Amino acid sequence: MYEHELLALKKAGRFRERKLFDPTLIDLASNDYLGLADKKAQLKKLFRLLEHYDVFAPKASMLVNGYHPVHQHFEVLLASLNGFESGLVAGSGFLANMSLIEALVRKNDILFIDEEYHASGMMATGLIKDRVVRFKHNDAEDLRQKMAKYRAKRRIIAVEGVYSMSGELCDRTIFDTAEASGALMIVDEAHSSGVLGKTLLGIFEHYRIRPTDRHIKMGTLGKAYGSYGAYILASSEIVSFLENRAKPVIYSTAPSVLDTALALVNLKKIAQKPETYRRKLDSRLAIVEEVLGIKRESLIVPVPVENNETALHIQQKLIAKGYLVGAIRQPTVAHPILRIIPRLGVSKKALRNVLRLISDTSLQ
Repeated sequence: MYEHELLALKKAGRFRERKLFDPTLIDLASNDYLGLADKKAQLKKLFRLLEHYDVFAPKASMLVNGYHPVHQHFEVLLASLNGFESGLVAGSGFLANMSLIEALVRKNDILFIDEEYHASGMMATGLIKDRVVRFKHNDAEDLRQKMAKYRAKRRIIAVEGVYSMSGELCDRTIFDTAEASGALMIVDEAHSSGVLGKTLLGIFEHYRIRPTDRHIKMGTLGKAYGSYGAYILASSEIVSFLENRAKPVIYSTAPSVLDTALALVNLKKIAQKPETYRRKLDSRLAIVEEVLGIKRESLIVPVPVENNETALHIQQKLIAKGYLVGAIRQPTVAHPILRIIPRLGVSKKALRNVLRLISDTSLQ
């Protein structure tokens, strides 16, 4: 039924499929920024934590009987660390973005969203249609001009702390624009929490911005926190509104208790010695600058390549040498890139080696 469409994707070098990669490959493709995904000691902590409870599955939606003490413990700790009033766990980052955008942008409101915001947010804008204005990527001046043009009861700005493919940080002046205009601000910190800031709390800490009741932070547990799921941090009023209006919160089974528990024990581990993680992250960013001449603040290092075929060719060459990097193609990006993650699960020696290989033009 879809044979021709699949063939067209293959001809364009855009065909994708799930693969079980060799587990011995040195992984520079995943978003496991702090290298927690394979820490068996953390898994043991998870089991010890859950032994205190009779129930370890959600059973129902959070508003019926699926809200577990582990969910609450995680929400309270994460909100406290980040300086927010309240927290709300979600099943995934996709559901968190759908919840925020579909629920918060009411009649006569306008959402101003960065044109490179995550696909989950863009999908959610289809539910609110005429209440959406896209502004140029990371362009505070374009945002100001469009906010001046459109009148609204409430103005909401949606940005990412770190953009997932380019690794760019949200421009600080966009935070200033939101503050000056009195707009609500949704900040997707999926790729900045656990990476940016002195104690790895993300873009707010990086810019030394104290969260207010007009700030909303969301992020995932499947990246730096080494688990699966998501969270929303906001004022208690906004969290209460989401409990009453956000369909993915109301009608979804509560997030996995096991995954939330794993994120909880990982969060505690990070919070105990954030300076150790910060030092290790900085040492890897220094290697990226040393070998590639690219100065980064995030852990996403995009290397442009000529075309899709070249991206896949280099990826296969690196696999043959024992390294796995991302070969990212359309529609995820406008132009193909190799996406390298200098994560803590990779030794500094291995990182140097793979970056030198990538910088060697003969690899292409």
